[in-house]
Amino acid sequence: MATMTTTEMDIDPPHTSPPPSTSQPTQPTTGTSGSSDTRTSTGAVAVRSIEGWIIIVTNVHEEASEEDLQELFGEYGEIKNLHMNLDRRTGYVKGYVLLEYPTQTSARAAIAGANGTKLLDQTIGVDFAFVRPPPSKKETGVKGRAGGGGGGGRKGRSRSPEGNGMKDE
Repeated sequence: MATMTTTEMDIDPPHTSPPPSTSQPTQPTTGTSGSSDTRTSTGAVAVRSIEGWIIIVTNVHEEASEEDLQELFGEYGEIKNLHMNLDRRTGYVKGYVLLEYPTQTSARAAIAGANGTKLLDQTIGVDFAFVRPPPSKKETGVKGRAGGGGGGGRKGRSRSPEGNGMKDE
C-alpha cells in the first residue's frame, strides 16, 4: 500500500502595491470580482500553476545554455525549475524556455526586468506562461443541447407510423 506524504505549498501573500516600474504590462488590476489580478502583456489574467509561477521566455538564441539563463534570471529570485526544450535533430534550444518561480513577486520581477533585454545578441520576450481563459459565449448561455439536458430530448428520433404504433381495430 502506497503512503501519501503531505507537502506544504508556498502561498503568495495578497499583493498590495504595484512593482517599482509603472510601464510594465504585468501590473495588477482590479477585476470584476474586486480582487487584484496580475495581467500579461495581452491583458489576460495570469494564473499560478500547481507549484509556482511559470514564465515563458521567447526568442531564446539556439546556443543559449542553462547557465546563461540561470545567470540572467537568478537575480530576480530563486528559480525553482528551468525547462529548455531542445530540438532532437540538432540538439539546440527550440527558441523558448519555461522558468518557474515559487512566488509571484519573483516572477513579476523577472518579467519586468528581463522583458526586452538581450541574451546572446537576441532580444528576448518574457511573460506569464499560464493565463485564465476569457469567458466564452457558450459559458454564459444555457449548457447542453436543445430539448433539455440529461438525454431527455428526442427530436431526432423517428416515430412509428399510424400514431405511436397503436392499431385501431
